[in-house]
Amino acid sequence: MKELLKDLMAADIVDAMMKTYQHKAHIISLVSPTPERALFGKAVTISFMPVRKDLMDEQVHSLGPAFYKSIQNYDPKDKVLVMASNGHPDISLGGGTKLSRVRNHQLSGVLCDGRLRDFDELSTYGIAVYCKGETTRAGGNMIQPYLTDVPVTVDGVTIVPGDYIYADSSGAVVIPENDLEQILKLAHMILQKTSHAAEAMKTEDPQAIMNQGSSEL
Repeated sequence: MKELLKDLMAADIVDAMMKTYQHKAHIISLVSPTPERALFGKAVTISFMPVRKDLMDEQVHSLGPAFYKSIQNYDPKDKVLVMASNGHPDISLGGGTKLSRVRNHQLSGVLCDGRLRDFDELSTYGIAVYCKGETTRAGGNMIQPYLTDVPVTVDGVTIVPGDYIYADSSGAVVIPENDLEQILKLAHMILQKTSHAAEAMKTEDPQAIMNQGSSEL
């Protein structure tokens, strides 16, 4: 299926999703330590919540146990770890040491709507990482993983385990699992159409275009 991604950018896939569905499927304003790397794969999920000492045991509600629970029902290879901050975009959801598990278990990378630590270290892992920015302060005393392998909301977009995630330097898009081939083929059709339109614009008559605009007023 990866061959269908050739020449596509996130915006092309978003266009195809918009022609197919009305719901929001795109995530913007993401930062990456390696923006030249695209992220692609099926989602496995972790949902973070504000710390509640009466509900959360640190031995259970920390990133290590949450990571393994999120992948326990799947072959982790080429999956995307999706972490939802639940309204805390400026708090760290993890850093280089804990997220080395993503590399160790051959996931494609990480998508989250919080911040991450240790960009330099993450950039050496050979994975793709997209988040809301880098930070230096750990966030474990403010929010902690609470649920795994559940539907989550990332920057206003619903993601369920098994959804396909694609992200590049322009943003991310969420594709329903059963629609991947259809959406990517439609994205190629849209890309081809826009490429033809751009080529035609090289020789268009400016006066004709302006007259056409005047007639539509």
